[in-house]
Amino acid sequence: MKPTIILTRQLPDSVETRMRELFNARLNETDEAMSREALMEAVKMADVLVPTVTDAIDAEIIAAAGPNLKLIASFGVGVDHIDLQAAHAKGITVTNTPGVLTEDTADVVMSLILAVPRRIAEGDVRARSGQWKGWSPTGMLGRRINGKRLGIVGMGNIGEAVARRARGFGMSIHYHNRKPVHPQLEEELEATYWDSLDQMLGRMDIVSVNCPSTPATHNLLSRERLSLMQPHAYLVNCSRGDVVDEEALIDMLANNGIAGAGLDVYRDEPEIPAKLRALKNTVLLPHIGSATMEGRQDMGQKVIINIQTFIDGHTPPDRVVQAML
Repeated sequence: MKPTIILTRQLPDSVETRMRELFNARLNETDEAMSREALMEAVKMADVLVPTVTDAIDAEIIAAAGPNLKLIASFGVGVDHIDLQAAHAKGITVTNTPGVLTEDTADVVMSLILAVPRRIAEGDVRARSGQWKGWSPTGMLGRRINGKRLGIVGMGNIGEAVARRARGFGMSIHYHNRKPVHPQLEEELEATYWDSLDQMLGRMDIVSVNCPSTPATHNLLSRERLSLMQPHAYLVNCSRGDVVDEEALIDMLANNGIAGAGLDVYRDEPEIPAKLRALKNTVLLPHIGSATMEGRQDMGQKVIINIQTFIDGHTPPDRVVQAML
């Protein structure tokens, strides 16, 4: 018999079609996020659960899982929404979809690096409003990108992809990581490694947050660290909202502690604080870092491969290993 696969959200048509061919796939026809009660019922019936990054699969939900649930094949790279310890303790394998969103996310990071200092979103609003009075020598003045220092917090695949793009715009690359990248890569990117995040923050023109959400990175950019940034500096975050102290960031932006911010993620998504939405020195996106047709289809194919490999009795290629727990 085909295993029962429960999808918590709608996936691209081609992915869902293939899943129905291979498995007993139960789809989410409405694409409304499952309630907690619905997730509880899903884990009781499923052989494989396919959640997304917006589904909180915590210890209580995992404890409610039926004996047949042996795989949680998450549609997404981050796994901070899953209690990995609880899953491991119950013998449930967890997989994700790494490596297919790097370029798409880096594109959005770079777009924010360009958009915020050059006031692109603000200019769009002015042009559409019908109130633009024409070109002026002092109108809509922003900041030049070429020659600026970019500080990357987290030099993983996405951080590296951002660095490559930024070099093309003439930026100077700096980064903070748990450890330096390979010397050959560092030389290729002409990147400077900072062991101290605090020291790096105080010397950058633009800071890009590209690290995953873990207990170690929760509020990594705290109020104290944000206060180290220069008043002319900009912050871009396309990683996870809880990496940055959101209330402190709002205060900094409102009181000219920093010049501006470009955000694609927020602490309590989909809620965005009204104070943040009211600020003009921000560009706010609705978590679209990975939102390309190609990327979502590639993610779906990875989910299918992970499920099929697991069902065939082999280790899925994207298993979240115990070392990450």
